[in-house]
Amino acid sequence: MNDLPKLVRSNQEQAVASWVNYLNQLRIDDLLSAFRQQDENLLNALNSIDEAIRRIDLEVVTANRGGQHGMHGFIAEIAEVGISNARQQILGQAPVYQWVNDNGPVDLIRCGVEIQQKFVAAGGSFSLGAIAEHLQKYPDFVQNGGKYQIPADYFEVIKELYSLPQDEAGKLLSRNGDGPSFKDWRRIDAFFQEGSIGIDALEPSTLEYHEVQRGAYESTMAAEETSLRSTDQALRDNAYQESLPNLQEGAKATLAAAVIEGGTAFALAVAAKRREGTRLKEFSEQDWLDIAGESGFSFVKGGVRGVSIYTLTNFTATSAAVASSIVTVAFGIADQANKLRCGEIDQLEFIENSELFALEAAVSALSSFVGQALIPVPVLGAVIGNTVGTMMYKAAASSLSKREAELIERYLSEQRMLDDQLAGEYQELTEKLDQAMSDYLGLLERAFSPDVQVALIGSAELARRLDVSADEILDSDEKVHAYFLD
Repeated sequence: MNDLPKLVRSNQEQAVASWVNYLNQLRIDDLLSAFRQQDENLLNALNSIDEAIRRIDLEVVTANRGGQHGMHGFIAEIAEVGISNARQQILGQAPVYQWVNDNGPVDLIRCGVEIQQKFVAAGGSFSLGAIAEHLQKYPDFVQNGGKYQIPADYFEVIKELYSLPQDEAGKLLSRNGDGPSFKDWRRIDAFFQEGSIGIDALEPSTLEYHEVQRGAYESTMAAEETSLRSTDQALRDNAYQESLPNLQEGAKATLAAAVIEGGTAFALAVAAKRREGTRLKEFSEQDWLDIAGESGFSFVKGGVRGVSIYTLTNFTATSAAVASSIVTVAFGIADQANKLRCGEIDQLEFIENSELFALEAAVSALSSFVGQALIPVPVLGAVIGNTVGTMMYKAAASSLSKREAELIERYLSEQRMLDDQLAGEYQELTEKLDQAMSDYLGLLERAFSPDVQVALIGSAELARRLDVSADEILDSDEKVHAYFLD
């Protein structure tokens, strides 16, 4: 029961880590999905360009459709369809253009809008003359929702001159090769004054007149392919930038971690008070202050945990489970260091407790990692893995502790028996040594006695005790006389 709050905190810590990892994985998954989609978009766009080139080559150029002066009109129609659809497809959108290949009043259809395309340079009227002729044949074309499409460069000139007052247009003396003339203005003004349509019935093509000529369309389509690839790369770069960790997401992770850890601490503190026998309505002001203090501290710890995990997982090669364990160990060692400074524990206890924190954090990280791998459900897998792993660790630790205690007790018992045995032997040896020393001192006293006769006997006895050969011991008058006189 005492380990339950600790297990709850451990699960909460790993749940926060798993949630942050889930946020990171979502961004990565979105990026990979965007890249896969962009691969398909690029393929479709390039296929549209290739199909347009193929149709121009076979159905227009090879067939000499339109002849020398009209071929570019058919090239423009097919190129408009291919390029416009490709520009939609590179963005992941559906094609919008359809080519109506029947030489009728409609050349193209775009999202249900009928379009007649006019790429005509003859007469110097920027295709307006061809439009007038078409209107004579089909006077209801515009009224029925149709649009006239002209080269982009022609449309820009028409739009510029259409909005130009006559007194300003009068300053356009002649065409100088780079800009329109007053004559051009008069033609345009006359068309809209006499015609039955306004400028809103016209729209620009994606292409200019010179880009659809027989000798130019290949380079035009090649340039479009290059532009599509450039757009594709820009979209990929943008997707990558959006997938990067950002301050807003980091702030969300930090706040969520702080709220979760603070809420967990609040619940555990209230539960602890209740286990003491105090009913909720009986909580005193001091009880609530204690709970608030613990919850507030945990709220701050949770914020630190959230920002640390988010930073470690996104800017270093660290998994979320390991990142959470690193933070947990850091908090634990910091607490032990404070106790060491305050004298509550000694250096040995500080080292042992720090090692224990690191071991438990490592078990929690490994268990959460394995659980998330076996149960690939965000948060749930990490919590289940951490719970199972922690309980197994506690059971193993408890079993090992019991076995260690038995081994230590047996060792102490053997040591006590050995101590008693050695103490008896030591006492016996001490008594023998005392007796031997007493005898030895007695011999020395006799050997060096002032009484010559006593000293002679004592010296002989001492020599025998020192294992001197009997022939060399002067223990009779004859031996003494022989030693000193012979």
